[in-house]
Amino acid sequence: MKNRSITFKLFIITVIVFACFYAMVILSQLLFFNQFYETYKMRQVEHNLEQLAHSYVTESEDSNTLSRQAIRFMETNKSQLAVINPQGEVMLNDMYQLSLNETYHLLLKQSDGKQIFVPLALMLSEYGDPFRKAHIKLGDTLTIYGSMRAPSSKQPYTVLDPQQISKNGIKTIGDSYEPNTTKLTGTVSELVLPDLSNWKISQGLLLQALYEQFPLSTEQQTDLKNMNPIQYGWNDSWSGANNLITLYPIQKNGQQQLLFVITSIQEISDTNAALRWFYLYLGIGGFALILILSLFFSRMVTKPLIALNRMAKRMVRLDFSSSAPPLRQQDELGGLARSMDTLARKLDTALRELQEANTQLQQDMEQKQRMEQIQQSFFTNASHELKTPLSIVKSFAEGLQDGVNVDKSGHYVSVIIEEADKMEMLIKDMLDLARLESGTIRLQPRPFMLSELSEKVADKLIYSLQPRQLQIVISPINENPVLADPDWIEQVLRNLIINAIRHAETGSDIRVVIESTTLTTTLHVDNTGKPIAEEHIEHIWERFYRAEPSRSRQTGGTGLGLPIASQILDLHGCSYSVRNLADGVRFSIVFDDRVRPDGIREGV
Repeated sequence: MKNRSITFKLFIITVIVFACFYAMVILSQLLFFNQFYETYKMRQVEHNLEQLAHSYVTESEDSNTLSRQAIRFMETNKSQLAVINPQGEVMLNDMYQLSLNETYHLLLKQSDGKQIFVPLALMLSEYGDPFRKAHIKLGDTLTIYGSMRAPSSKQPYTVLDPQQISKNGIKTIGDSYEPNTTKLTGTVSELVLPDLSNWKISQGLLLQALYEQFPLSTEQQTDLKNMNPIQYGWNDSWSGANNLITLYPIQKNGQQQLLFVITSIQEISDTNAALRWFYLYLGIGGFALILILSLFFSRMVTKPLIALNRMAKRMVRLDFSSSAPPLRQQDELGGLARSMDTLARKLDTALRELQEANTQLQQDMEQKQRMEQIQQSFFTNASHELKTPLSIVKSFAEGLQDGVNVDKSGHYVSVIIEEADKMEMLIKDMLDLARLESGTIRLQPRPFMLSELSEKVADKLIYSLQPRQLQIVISPINENPVLADPDWIEQVLRNLIINAIRHAETGSDIRVVIESTTLTTTLHVDNTGKPIAEEHIEHIWERFYRAEPSRSRQTGGTGLGLPIASQILDLHGCSYSVRNLADGVRFSIVFDDRVRPDGIREGV
């Protein structure tokens, strides 16, 4: 199976979660919202109607307050309200008491200050359009024709049922009025009206519902007698609109009355139908938004995880190199990143120290092995170098002891003395090398000319040059004095020149060239002869090492001259080298003129 990245997996999971949530919202809207809204509307209407019924039955409020409550109920619930008897007949004024059927009204104030109550429900139902065009408002002067009702003890106002209403400058509202009607004129002091734009339709719907629902079924009549409210849906046969009918039974003045309420729920049905298409188009854009948000969310979450994974992979490869924390966020992932970075830094430091300690230990072990090899080689070579002259001395001494010919005794003695001198020189070189390696020698630096020191050494070696007709040529070029210990440098020159003499061709020159620059002075010792094999060049500074394959003592010295010279030059801080020329070999020494007396390594 192909290995998917965590970003891809988290992206897919996020898309699925968002898509499921979005689908749940859409399906809930399409399948359950209508039922939810109807249930909510039924409970709201029943609750508000119960409060209104309580106020109507107990008459705890005056007529105006009761009217305002009825209007607020109808506006809040988008309902139409009527008070009917169990047979479905609209109840008018009973015992001259204002009923809820006369919620919409005006008060006409006469010139003597008397207030006349004018109910408008029937007038609005029959003449809604002319009434709306009249634009009656507070303060208008009206003339009203109608029949009077005398006030009761419970009703403080005189009631005038209008048949015709006149206003200056407008067409009269109402066709005619009956004879013997009362004519009253006054100004409007209170005006309570419904939304006139759909009043006629609403009133017609209310009358149609009353006509279709009555007479009630036996089961419904039984529920109402038991004072149980009834709610059910009703579709207008003319328009097909959905409505909710509520019958709320009450007892008033010893008889049962019904609050008949019709509430439209068609708006939410139409809205929900439109929302289905709206959600269809919204779903396309919503799905694209879900993809974008899922991608952003998955990257936001996985980016720090990927950074931590890269850091962990580096640590697996033992790469603890210090770097800035990959995350700057102040949360759990950021804290983990900082902890891992701190761990990496500490591991890197520990690993570096361990590597340094391991390197130092390895170097110490190699140095120890090298010293052991040198020591073993030293004793081997020293015993070898001493064995030969001791054997010669012993054999010639035994000859003298046995009484050799008198003519040969002088030769025996001279050989013994010669071999003793060689052993003395070997022991001296070994002691000098031991002193140099021990670090107990303290240099006495002072300025001197290398050319003068070279001439001094050449004079001492004059007898070594004659047998092979050699000559030492000293060539100073812009020579500057050097700061060094002349006694030890003399031994270096002596060893280098002796080495050059041993390997020079007969009749050739030993050239000593000294040249200075602003900062350094370089001394070259050249000879003419066979070059040194490349595999031997790096070993010639080692003790008892001879470049000749036979390692003959006749052509070589003690094998300690060049190692002694190397130790002396190291103490002075000089660089030195050897290389082959076209016709011989060159040894070079570079003195750094910037080194002051207190800067020379004197051995501690």
